[in-house]
Amino acid sequence: MAVGRPGAAAWAIGGGVGMLAVTVVLAIIVVWSALSKPLDRHGVTPALFLMVVGFAVSVVAPGVLDVSLETVVAERIAEIALVLLLFSDATRIDLRVLRHQLGWPSRLLLIGLPLTILAGSGIAALVFPSMAFASAFLLATMLAPTDAALGQKVVADPRVPARVRQALDVESGLNDGLAVPLFLVALSIANAELEFGLSGVVAGSMAAQIGWGLTAGLVAGILGGLLFRAADRRGWVAREWRQILPLAVALLAYSIAQGLDGSGFIAAFAGGLAFGRLAGPSRAKVTVLSEAAGDLLAAITWIAFGALALALALPYVTWQVFLYAALSLTVVRMVPVALALAGSGARAPTVAFVGWFGPRGLASLVFALLAADRGVPEGETVLTTVVVTVAMSIILHGLTSAPLVDLYHRWYDANTPTDSTSGESVPTRLPRRRRQFPGMNGGDEGHGDDGHGDVVSPSGS
Repeated sequence: MAVGRPGAAAWAIGGGVGMLAVTVVLAIIVVWSALSKPLDRHGVTPALFLMVVGFAVSVVAPGVLDVSLETVVAERIAEIALVLLLFSDATRIDLRVLRHQLGWPSRLLLIGLPLTILAGSGIAALVFPSMAFASAFLLATMLAPTDAALGQKVVADPRVPARVRQALDVESGLNDGLAVPLFLVALSIANAELEFGLSGVVAGSMAAQIGWGLTAGLVAGILGGLLFRAADRRGWVAREWRQILPLAVALLAYSIAQGLDGSGFIAAFAGGLAFGRLAGPSRAKVTVLSEAAGDLLAAITWIAFGALALALALPYVTWQVFLYAALSLTVVRMVPVALALAGSGARAPTVAFVGWFGPRGLASLVFALLAADRGVPEGETVLTTVVVTVAMSIILHGLTSAPLVDLYHRWYDANTPTDSTSGESVPTRLPRRRRQFPGMNGGDEGHGDDGHGDVVSPSGS
């Protein structure tokens, strides 16, 4: 199905879903599920495994995963996956602590994100000299959001100081939504759909996306959290519905935001924060289904990404595309982070650690699907660069997470005395992550402090 401008047809995903393809996708997910724990210990992330297997299947048996979903369907699958993961992550953030420790997240969002977009735009203009600056700005905006799910080992490992994990978690939770209005404006500029009042359009779009997104998220999260807490105290929530209620709250926040032309990503994250604050001590255990559903939809997205997007991108890959992808993951990310954290008390290894672990993932793919649907000038170059950057990020950030966490942990322990006042040593308490609960509705386990302010199981896992 041709979409947008000439050449964008290769990026449009249209048609039906064959049962053979569905069977193969589900079989791949079953295999990953069975091998997930040992593979994870070796730094193989779900995205890395699923992308590589999807690509391998498409190469060995080209017709098997030659699936075409309507662009809007692919877009919704990726969006809802991201929404559910953002919501469940946000429920575990302690707002009482966060409001006193907004320094690092706010620096990364309010200084680092704009500088990343500016740096990405400038480097795109240098690497692709024939590309219109509007398209360069669009490319930079598409690749600005980070995805903590691709660096899960980093934000979940208790050996990493809690303040560092909190900064990365909150940044990735909010920068997707903050980038949405900039992306939509950049897309309109690239397609010459804006005729006047650019600054007013940018401000108005950002205000609408952020304002309505926050409103939708807070309404759904507050009402859902209060209702769940009151009903749970009275024993009114049947066991099988304890997991469904939070999932419905996440989708409700997203749905309200979409209806109000707000950011569904901001709504999901804000809704998760509000729900987690009000739902009571059970909040981490009752979002297991939400996160599992998000993981399942993300798994489908990564298989499709490996099988379809990578194969479609290969004919358009050039050395400039590889160069920009490499610079996007290093200079474009790490220099703005260093500037944002200057004077914050973070030491050089911490700044480098935070700067490196800015993986690109689902948000960038959602933006790519939207751009493919609307069509953009020089779409092959822009979309191919997004695909290559995300693929490189999945490989590099996945494979380096385990060794770099080990290296950073050794440095931190060797150079941070117990009475240190360094920035990353500030005590920060974070709730346990889902994977630390043995069952969906099990009772509370005992816990202790991991030394970095996290609540962990007695084994320290």
